[in-house]
This record gives sequence, C-alpha cells and structure tokens, in this order.
Amino acid sequence: MTDPAINISNLGLSLDQDDVGHEMYRLIAELFPICRSITGNGVRETLRILKNHIPIEVHNIPTGTQVFDWTVPREWNIRDAYVRNSRGERVIDFRKSCSTTVFQSTDVCP
Repeated sequence: MTDPAINISNLGLSLDQDDVGHEMYRLIAELFPICRSITGNGVRETLRILKNHIPIEVHNIPTGTQVFDWTVPREWNIRDAYVRNSRGERVIDFRKSCSTTVFQSTDVCP
C-alpha cells in the first residue's frame, strides 16, 4: 500500500492526494464556465482566480502592438449569441454553453 501523502520537497509541502484532487476539481469547476479568449474580461477573471493559487504577474499590452509576426487584437467580450430555429426557439445558446461560440466572431444579423 502506498502512502497517500505526496512530498513536494522543493516547496517544503506535504499534500494529501485526496485533498489535492478535491482542490483541483473545485478550481476547474470554478474556471470552466468562464468564457475567455486571448483577450478580454474572461481571461482577466481567469488570471485573478489563478493568482490565488500561484504567483502570476499580469501585463496589459495595447491593441495593435506588434509581437513578432502577430499583432495584438482588439479586446473581445461577448454578451450574447444564439441560433434560432424556424419556430424562433434558441437551439444554440451562448448562455447555456460558451463552447458553442466561435471566438472573435462578428454579428451576422442586425
């Protein structure tokens, strides 16, 4: 039988595997619903939460800044997105799952 404690000698910590698993699950459950792209409020919220667990230094880079062969895009924050069927029912709905949305997409209807 193996010892359930994990010795993280370089951090000077001893962590119980069950506690680590529960904490990881809680963190993922908190992070998963956040809608995020490479810019915008979702990524800021994600980094704010992660800062509670690991040291992170955040830098804001202005839109249009050239970074190697890439240009920093405009910030993208989605408010709503959906597809309606012929009866007007929302059959694909951002409010139910942000994974139905193509990030950096644009409005196609007035």
